Amino acid sequence: MELGGQLSKAGDSMVVSAQAANRDPAKFPDPDVLDLRRAAAGHVSFGHGIHQCLGQQPARVELRVALPALLTRFPRLRLAIPAEEVPMRKSDIYGVHRLPVVWD
Repeated sequence: MELGGQLSKAGDSMVVSAQAANRDPAKFPDPDVLDLRRAAAGHVSFGHGIHQCLGQQPARVELRVALPALLTRFPRLRLAIPAEEVPMRKSDIYGVHRLPVVWD
């Protein structure tokens, strides 16, 4: 079978990366740019089917309610270090290890 220009033979192993799928430039314009207003229909961040993440609804509530409330309450909240120095998790779960912030 050929998939994406790569030949796979019977018995070959494949690894599917959700992180890579969510950064497909054919699906998402400027996939490397953080755009909080992007209409991201079709992403696979929360899995699918029986493997769908149980925490997806609380995570969506946090993004829609808690994050705007935090930024409204602390409008001068900002990163304490340059964005490129924010330590990222080194696991299968995408995110930051910690996020140092300050406010005036």
